[in-house]
Parts: sequence; structure tokens; C-alpha cells
Amino acid sequence: MSATWYECKVKYRKTDETGGQKVLTEPYLVDALSYTEAEKRMTEEMAAYTSEEFKITAIKVANYAEIHPFENADRWFKSKITLIAYDEESGKERKTSMYMLVQANDVREAFDNTLHVMKNTMGEYSIPAISETAIMDVFPYFSGEEGETEMLERFNALKASKPEKPEAEMIDHMEFETAVEE
Repeated sequence: MSATWYECKVKYRKTDETGGQKVLTEPYLVDALSYTEAEKRMTEEMAAYTSEEFKITAIKVANYAEIHPFENADRWFKSKITLIAYDEESGKERKTSMYMLVQANDVREAFDNTLHVMKNTMGEYSIPAISETAIMDVFPYFSGEEGETEMLERFNALKASKPEKPEAEMIDHMEFETAVEE
């Protein structure tokens, strides 16, 4: 069964370093079966996260096919992946796009992490866009049943890990025109 991810915007009061308080509205991602469960789970997660009063201001279905956490990364990036298939009946190329959420520290690392995730893909694909999101954290669903504790630990460990770099230098598929010096 595939996961349905909900983006929840949470408004709360945060105390900064100087002791002043400011109101923030931040998006979080939660895995749930319905809007009602998303609201319930977000309330539980935020209750553990902040002692201040908070309000869930919006919930919407997020359009992510996969979520990939990586260790030592603190930001989430949206990678657009275009899968390319050849339609033998019509003789044309067919392109299908999907979005992945990848954890990284910058756009270059997000690109490398996306390549790492896609390395075992059999078909042709391209990565036409990567952009930073405002998502603060991701809360996957684990029922607590036997075996899922391992999955939760693995997910949390991945959020704190780096992909292994191969011995050989990664091939850079990005093309840029170089300026001619005069």
C-alpha cells in the first residue's frame, strides 16, 4: 500500500535567542490515511515538539511519490523526475513526471542524493528540476507492530546519514555553456 503524504501548516509562537517571541507558520509532512488522521497525528507530533499553544491552519495532500531522508542534512528538496518510455504502438517517446522529497544541505547535494536514489532504475529518466521546500520535518507512519520499530529506526538513521560516494568520481550530467574570456 502506498503512502499518502499530507502537508500540514502549523502556526505557533516561538521564543528566539533574545527571549522575544514571534509567531511562525511552518509546513510539516505527515503520512496518514485521511485528513482527520493527518490532523490527529500532526497534533500529537507538535505536542511533543513544542510546549506552546499551536494551531493547524491548513492540510493538503502532498504530491510526493517517495520520501528519501539522508543523514547530516537539514533541509528538504523537491526533485522532479521525468521517466522516459518509448511507446512502440505510436512510435513516440512518452514522458511521465513524479516528485521526490530528498533531504540535503544544498541543491548540488540534493542532485547527488537524487542520483543515488535513482541509480538502480532500469529505465531512462531525467531530473529537470530541484527546488528547496519550506518543509521543516517529515513524520512517517509506523504502527509500532513488530518489525516496524526497525523501520522507524532505519528511517531516523537515514535522516542522519550520508549516501556512500563511489570510489570513482560521479559523472556530472548537467550541461552549462561556458563564457568565452575576452
